[in-house]
Amino acid sequence: MTDLQNVLDRFEIDALRGEFTDAGAMRDYDRLAALFVPDAVWRIPQANIELVSREEIRVGLARMQAQWEFFIQNTHPGTIIVDGDTAIGRAYVAELGRFKDGSSHQNYAIYHDRYQRTDEGWRFVERSYEILYADTTPLAGSPHVPDIPVEVDTGRS
Repeated sequence: MTDLQNVLDRFEIDALRGEFTDAGAMRDYDRLAALFVPDAVWRIPQANIELVSREEIRVGLARMQAQWEFFIQNTHPGTIIVDGDTAIGRAYVAELGRFKDGSSHQNYAIYHDRYQRTDEGWRFVERSYEILYADTTPLAGSPHVPDIPVEVDTGRS
């Protein structure tokens, strides 16, 4: 593998992780599930959650997110080690949100990932979420709802 190929692979895997975060935030579960190989596994061991297959991942994540009033996940770069058509990596995560029942949740975690190069590009084979710190203290703020329309000057006439 050339150095350039390694850089490209790492870039594509990082983009894959970004797509996962964006698809979850936009509640686009079909797009999110398509980021996995067909027989992939997504798990949160501390919560005894294990979803196996694209369909289980799509349905399971939609069901979990349906419980949130609002939710935001920030994923930060970690490590990526490419070995031919497979790779492993970690991504660091900060999340916060409020459930529809009014309870709050904030955590810091690590995704432990395995990736596979496919005809569609790099995909998750396994995504395991390890929560390192959790805080259920009620959030002091609230979701932002604009009072007035916001105009954006694009500089175009």
